[in-house]
Amino acid sequence: MRPKKPPSGGQRLDAILSEAQRDREKRAAGYRDRALKIFPHICARCGREFSGRRLRELTVHHKDHDHENNPPDGSNWELLCMYCHDMEHARFLDEYDGEAQDGESEPSSGYKPFAGLKDLLKDKK
Repeated sequence: MRPKKPPSGGQRLDAILSEAQRDREKRAAGYRDRALKIFPHICARCGREFSGRRLRELTVHHKDHDHENNPPDGSNWELLCMYCHDMEHARFLDEYDGEAQDGESEPSSGYKPFAGLKDLLKDKK
């Protein structure tokens, strides 16, 4: 019998990533199933009702944005349709984008990709 060859670096990384993905899906399925048992199948923002195959469009939103905070009573969750969920996260990012530590608003980046474009276009004319 030949000894097994140890997995290469790429195979080992693939195994680690697939295990992490399975664990994340397992955790998510756990709190999603619990949330669907606790709450009515209605989006908390737009009020649309979901049933049957469309139930998959209903997502669990963590109110404090901490996916590890999953109390058994569901107090950190709300059911949102995927559209409202995306809008909620976009609103959250917009709200905190560019805020300085002292509360003063400043740009998130100083990089201006088109800063010299006007001068380049003048040279072409």
